[in-house]
Amino acid sequence: MAEKNQNQYHPPESNGYHRNDQESLHTMEDEEAKRKKKMKWTIGIIAFVIFQVVQALFFILVIMKFKSPKFRVGEFDVQTLNVGTQASPSFDLSFVAPIRVKNTNWGPFKYDASTVSFTYGGIEVGQAIIPKSKANFKSTKKISVNVTLISTNLPTDIKSNLGNELSSEVITLTSQGELKGKITVMFMFKKKKTSQMNCTIAINTATKGIRSLSCK
Repeated sequence: MAEKNQNQYHPPESNGYHRNDQESLHTMEDEEAKRKKKMKWTIGIIAFVIFQVVQALFFILVIMKFKSPKFRVGEFDVQTLNVGTQASPSFDLSFVAPIRVKNTNWGPFKYDASTVSFTYGGIEVGQAIIPKSKANFKSTKKISVNVTLISTNLPTDIKSNLGNELSSEVITLTSQGELKGKITVMFMFKKKKTSQMNCTIAINTATKGIRSLSCK
């Protein structure tokens, strides 16, 4: 009976090492998960900061960059044209002037009423009235104005030059004007701007069309 009891299997007592290994493994896994989570948060915060910086730079360098709108006269067809001769130079003509106000800003350009002067040899021969209005952001305001030009008040020396031009079937005119207004961005950022027109127009007296048109 005693021999039977001696032959029974008795498992070794646990020394606690296996349990400690499992606990260490779980601790390392937890720490790794925390590290990955912290890294994700860090990357997210950095990306958010970069996005905000890019937005701020875009706002400052693009949206808040106020530019003077372009003030121009476009090509047109002469409706009526009467000219004199080289010996007795004169002209009177009428046309519909296509005035353009190109606003490239991120806010509307509200401008006051103005005039465009048409000159020959530096002497005014007619005007176009520009009514008070506005050019919307990133758009071009189109204005059609009836214009009549007469050379009656030209001095003798200017008429002499006109006679030479008429012999070449051309009349060279200049259109000049100024628009004063204000650009408003996001309803609160405002900036006063002035647009200048300075165009040279060469009219072909034979075809009643524009030979050349250039604006500065």
